[in-house]
Amino acid sequence: MLTTLKERVYIQMDKCFLLLKKDLSKVRTNRISSTILDDIYIEYYGTSTALSKLSHIIIENNNTLKITLFDVSIKNTVEKAILNSNLGLNPVSTTSCIRVPMPNLTESRRKNLIKVIKHDAENARISIRNIRREANSRIKILLKNKEINKDIEQDIKQNVQKNTDLFIKKINDIVESKEKELLLI
Repeated sequence: MLTTLKERVYIQMDKCFLLLKKDLSKVRTNRISSTILDDIYIEYYGTSTALSKLSHIIIENNNTLKITLFDVSIKNTVEKAILNSNLGLNPVSTTSCIRVPMPNLTESRRKNLIKVIKHDAENARISIRNIRREANSRIKILLKNKEINKDIEQDIKQNVQKNTDLFIKKINDIVESKEKELLLI
């Protein structure tokens, strides 16, 4: 039971970190990536389907993504979805494909992205602290019900705190790295 509590705390904290890492990978720095379009879903035959499943997305040049749709009949829907995605992208349609030019990152845009990154990181830290708080309250209940003794309580709390510190450090490191990446011109 106690090892499952420790494992569950670690797994939940790791999920928070991986979610932040995934979100940060979508923040565009000097390099473009097709992953920026991963969260765009299209209504296709009554099912919400990822754009990546309905098309072939490649990096055409330094600042343009090229989307080749498998079904050309959904071109207008795809364009609207990209426009409505709050990514600040304006797709350009041709007969055979959709090109998505990536705007250059200005200094003010970079600073805004850094604010967004820091906000997301703080939300991840809060989630990790909430996981710690929930685990500590579970430990108190176990102690109160005399399912564990005081020594085991301290051991588990130290383990939970060690994991908390580890993941907070990981978050700080990845945010610092992304910030440096954004500030490079």
